[in-house]
Amino acid sequence: MLALGSKTLNDFRHIPRKRFGQHWLRDQRVLDQIVKAADLNPDDCVLEVGPGKGALTEKLIESHARFVQGIELDRDLVIGLKKRFSHQNKFSLREGDVLSVPLEAENGLIINKVVANIPYNITGPLLRRLIGDLGKEPEFNFENLVLLMQKEVAQRIIALPGDSNFSALSVRIQLLAKCQDVCDVPSRCFRPAPRVDSKVVLIKPLKIHDKDFHEIGNLLENLLKLAFSGRRKKLRNTIGSFVTYNDQIKELFACRGISLDQRPQEISPSNWFAFAKALKDTCIIENGSF
Repeated sequence: MLALGSKTLNDFRHIPRKRFGQHWLRDQRVLDQIVKAADLNPDDCVLEVGPGKGALTEKLIESHARFVQGIELDRDLVIGLKKRFSHQNKFSLREGDVLSVPLEAENGLIINKVVANIPYNITGPLLRRLIGDLGKEPEFNFENLVLLMQKEVAQRIIALPGDSNFSALSVRIQLLAKCQDVCDVPSRCFRPAPRVDSKVVLIKPLKIHDKDFHEIGNLLENLLKLAFSGRRKKLRNTIGSFVTYNDQIKELFACRGISLDQRPQEISPSNWFAFAKALKDTCIIENGSF
């Protein structure tokens, strides 16, 4: 995890732990851009994942936000953070794993925004917990999330169809949320410097109005896994061999501009969803299901 540092890194001593992937972010410009992207106002209750030594925490507390709830896994950092911010009545800290501990504010306020420094090794599971997935409604209804993550993963999240970074992850996230690039974070901004660069992304979860969205989402998940496992192959050579088409589905594909001669990274998220819906409604899937 890229644990966020501080302009006063010596407030308490702590040697970065490799098993947590800790690197202290020192760039004040990046910290300011993160807070700005969160667009905080007096009604906002913020969840901060991985406060580290508290550099971002301090800025969040100083912002217009009403309350900041932190979650930190490292016990030594928890001790230091509680000591540093013990006088702050708009901050509370919960010790534990963000994948399993409650994400609600300890004072009963409803959290509506997230500022998260995503640990590289749990990016997928954490994204699913924060914004849900195609086959299941989200556990929470956040207004927006400002996430600092590995640049390679961030590029896949915001990639457009046809881009070399466009992937199954791109489709999943973009069907669930609007995604926006905030800023790059070179490795030199951290101490010690990680081996890879990072990026900050703004994610705004969408309101899902289609009552069949998550049912179709289960089928779509399987389609994406199958199609992107052979991303250089045309759809007719992956998905095409598993379905029997009728005139109705052929017409629908034609209207949407979908062709089985396309490769998976050439199809937009909305067309992927239309593809799955059409398969569910108008065609027979060979061998029962994927």
